[in-house]
Amino acid sequence: MKTIVTSIAAGALLASLAIAQPPHYTLTDLGTLPGGTFSQATYISDNGFIGGLSAVADGTQHAVLWYQGRIIDISKPGLLGPNSAVFGINVRGQAEVLAESSMKDPNNENFCAYGTGLKCLPFSWQNGVMTPLPLLGGNNGNVGQTNNLGEVAGFAENGTRDPACPPGVAADGTGPQVLDFEAVVWVPAQGQMRVLRPLPGDTVGMALWINDLGQAVGASGSCANTALPPIAFGPHAVIWERDGSVTDLGNLGGKVANIGLAINNQGQVAGASSLTDHSTPSVGTNAFLWTRDKGIENLGTLSGDVASGGQSINDSGAVVGLSIDASGNPRAFLRQNGVMTDLNTLVPDDSPLFLLDALNINSRGEIVGFGVTSTGDVHAFLATPNNGEFASESLSPAARDETSRPFLSQDARKLLRQRLGIHRQ
Repeated sequence: MKTIVTSIAAGALLASLAIAQPPHYTLTDLGTLPGGTFSQATYISDNGFIGGLSAVADGTQHAVLWYQGRIIDISKPGLLGPNSAVFGINVRGQAEVLAESSMKDPNNENFCAYGTGLKCLPFSWQNGVMTPLPLLGGNNGNVGQTNNLGEVAGFAENGTRDPACPPGVAADGTGPQVLDFEAVVWVPAQGQMRVLRPLPGDTVGMALWINDLGQAVGASGSCANTALPPIAFGPHAVIWERDGSVTDLGNLGGKVANIGLAINNQGQVAGASSLTDHSTPSVGTNAFLWTRDKGIENLGTLSGDVASGGQSINDSGAVVGLSIDASGNPRAFLRQNGVMTDLNTLVPDDSPLFLLDALNINSRGEIVGFGVTSTGDVHAFLATPNNGEFASESLSPAARDETSRPFLSQDARKLLRQRLGIHRQ
């Protein structure tokens, strides 16, 4: 009897250890459109639709979808400007697109961060049809994620000229900003738009993610202290309920760079928050997890790094994002069962990419983002859990840790630093 009990206890222990371990992933390089050397996968739906962007031979970036091994350029229908990208897609194949117009912005605001001075417009794409989303009286708008009901988080300029807006060009290529902007939820199928007001006393807001309950997250602040994507932050990380009521999520010690970047259907929020009032997005800003019961929790960084951001959270509470070292080099992470792990240690040593940023994780545990190839180009990736198997010593985690960060081409490094708001040369 003692032997049987001991065996049962040992089996239970092994099972619990297996559950606590992060999964082993198979890594797929999603590639680029013909002639391109740069791509990013921004979102993967629960049924495998992947959205993102890819450069082409002339250097412009096109909105793309990946499905069952195919890459599809959807930048042509209805889009007249040179650059576009997909930032959300749901199980119905409805994709949310940010695209430049062919028309110059009258204030030269560079809302899309491409440096062209063209208007930046939000669209919803489905079944080959590109539908423009309405604005609030300004010239520009931006999309975030869409939920499975077809509601789209985002933000749009209103007609208010704000002298407090920053006059110069930001590190990520946006600006000079002239007009205020407000968080919105679009419902393209019904032609509706709801405005999400910022916190009392604030004048601008942005919504970047919406769950199936209609809860949205993002940032609230003033035009002077709120940065547009791709960096995206404000003094206050916030959650909006479906009725439009807004709540400050708090911070990790600083009121400089705070934002809710994702919310799951359990109401758990992942994002980034500054540790002090002297933090920047690339130094002293950490990933966080917020729950209604416990409030905001600092998720820290990978060993030796100085900043991190939680980019996505699935319904199981797994968080993915990036962790950055003191030289501005990022690497993708997975935080599961309370442990943050370098995603590079969870893929085979001979994988085609070193993973720089994990942008989304779906309910099946599939992860998308971007990494660097052996030649220094940046490519989108898909990391697929390997049939429930767990990482083993054969993966040689040390072989792909921070000591083996790869070479980045000059163009790739420039684009990456722009995305992360890093000033170093």
